[in-house]
Amino acid sequence: MPREILLNAFDMACVGHIQQGMWTHPRDTATSYNRIEHWTGLARLLERGLFDGLFLADVLGVYDVLDGRPDGAIRAAAQVPLLDPALVVPAMAAVTQHLSFGITANLSYEAPYLLARRFSTLDHLTGGRIGWNIVTGYLDSAARGMGLDRQMRHDDRYDLADEYMEVVYRLWEQSWEEGAVRADRAAGVYADPARVRRVRHEGRQFRLDAIHLCEPSPQRTPVLWQAGASDRGRRFAATHAECVFLNGGPPEVLAPQIAALRAATPRPIRVFVGATLVIGSSDADAAGKLADYRRHASVEGALAHAAASLGIDFNAYGEDEPIGGSGNAIQSNVALMRSVAGGTLTRRGLVDQFILGSRQRPWTGTASSLADRMVAYAEATGCDGFNLSRTVIPECLEDVVDRLVPALQERGAYKRAYRPGTAREKLLGGGRLLEAPHPAALLRAGSS
Repeated sequence: MPREILLNAFDMACVGHIQQGMWTHPRDTATSYNRIEHWTGLARLLERGLFDGLFLADVLGVYDVLDGRPDGAIRAAAQVPLLDPALVVPAMAAVTQHLSFGITANLSYEAPYLLARRFSTLDHLTGGRIGWNIVTGYLDSAARGMGLDRQMRHDDRYDLADEYMEVVYRLWEQSWEEGAVRADRAAGVYADPARVRRVRHEGRQFRLDAIHLCEPSPQRTPVLWQAGASDRGRRFAATHAECVFLNGGPPEVLAPQIAALRAATPRPIRVFVGATLVIGSSDADAAGKLADYRRHASVEGALAHAAASLGIDFNAYGEDEPIGGSGNAIQSNVALMRSVAGGTLTRRGLVDQFILGSRQRPWTGTASSLADRMVAYAEATGCDGFNLSRTVIPECLEDVVDRLVPALQERGAYKRAYRPGTAREKLLGGGRLLEAPHPAALLRAGSS
């Protein structure tokens, strides 16, 4: 019996997310990203397909590395304009019962006191269906937007993040004891002050003297996601993450990475791999659909996105000139792109990889063949599931719900009903709260 595959939709509150240019397709509806009906319709579709979650990416700043200007990103709508993902979640939660929501939030530019309240609020309003994708940012344009000259160095950002996590853990887990809320109408006592603690922190980066503003939410700490794949990012994930998101790649490359991550993590984790699917009724139909989509791909948007992600201005190099440097952005992306290119990365070689306006090569075929491929890939790599990025929306996800999901179910590789419980209970199979040896659990008020 194959392992059960988990599925998230991978999206962003913008026009162009990963596959740049798809919004120009006549059947694509991404330009309605700023209407609430867009998001409630998406949530209903995903829950009908028994998706485990909607993973919402986010970024602060605009992509202005290519030619030193944001023009390419703005023209192609490459993740700009962009809404705050946290604000679309309550509407989606109101029309669903089980779908979870993973939200990307940058900790580099927001006080822990404020971020902790926002996630507690979302956990309350969703009934325990919220997760946090922890990021430290990678754009100098974001730093300038916050009044700084440039972002911190890569590893320094993770050092800051470790201290940040201690602070939010103490707010979520330590400030209010279980049972602090009494809601005793007769006595006129809502909460027992003796069971509410003031959190005091004096650290290198943060100072805090405060009581958490929210009573304990269903999960207290949201499900913790992390997507860092650099050496420093993997150490951070091993300490904090419950779910890890990795870029796709050949099984022989991903399998040792996933094995090393599990070996370094003293608790169960779920590993999701990014994938893009083009599903047809036949191989010929899928190939035709891919060709149709490809006519709308934006090379300019893809270059603007990739240049910012790698921290390298590709237009500073000739078409076949080796691209040097490593940048101060997402270091794992640089290593992956060089690996795919056989060690030498050129602008021409990079553009050749932009099949649908991104560096992610799509998987194309029938629902049956793609189900077989996903099952085999999960077995070969040890991953638990896939984050599926959109192409032409909503039809790409309708194809998954109506074609791929039944094919996976026929193979015994996909659930036929949701399990009860919070996002943590559904994804990880344990209780609603983090458990030891996770550092957040060790800080919980009243624990040993």
